[in-house]
Amino acid sequence: MDRIKEKLNSLRIEADAAVVRAEEAEAKNKKYEQAILEKDQEITSLTHKLSILDADLEKAEKQISESKAFREEGEHSKTTNEGLVRKIQLLEEELDAAEKNVKETVEKLRQVDVKAEHFERQVQRAEQEREMWEKKYEEAEAKYRRSKAELDELVQNMEGL
Repeated sequence: MDRIKEKLNSLRIEADAAVVRAEEAEAKNKKYEQAILEKDQEITSLTHKLSILDADLEKAEKQISESKAFREEGEHSKTTNEGLVRKIQLLEEELDAAEKNVKETVEKLRQVDVKAEHFERQVQRAEQEREMWEKKYEEAEAKYRRSKAELDELVQNMEGL
């Protein structure tokens, strides 16, 4: 009986130890389950953060592409603008040359105008002089005819004598 008591005691001790171990294991199990639950919540939270960051990343990538497109458009506009500025400069140079040419032409035209007026006056004087000479010629011719008529009359009178 002592042996049975000892055995019972030893079984009780083992049972108590097993109960303690079981309680410790259950506590550890609860702790692990709690840790698993916390980790699951953390995973859920991190998954949510990841989806938000993915959305932010997509948004940022979209903004980068839009920025690149705007930059390319800006560069194209800049190139076009530079071309237009060069074209404007060329046109301004052509305009300056044309204005200079117009000024020279206007000056030449003014000189031609002055010369034309001078020649018109000379033509008027020449016409007046010609009219004067024509008058003198007509007067001289009339005088010549009168003189010839007188001479013819005188010749006839002399012949008649």
